Amino acid sequence: MIIKILGSGCKKCVTLGENAKAAAAAAGKAAEIVKVTDIAQIAAYGVMSTPGLVVDEKVVSTGKVLSAEEIGKLL
Repeated sequence: MIIKILGSGCKKCVTLGENAKAAAAAAGKAAEIVKVTDIAQIAAYGVMSTPGLVVDEKVVSTGKVLSAEEIGKLL
């Protein structure tokens, strides 16, 4: 499983990444967390407000920091 965090690297993006890592661990799934900071790549996903969360190339959240529990439900 590949989880991508789309954003500039701001505090919200970092928190979302930490929550995604915790959610994957809690679900017992092996996940690679990838940070995408390139604006063109972020726009290619159709994400206009960051942070964005992409799970296996599917955008599941934009513009908010989900908790580990919320992310767990999406995995």
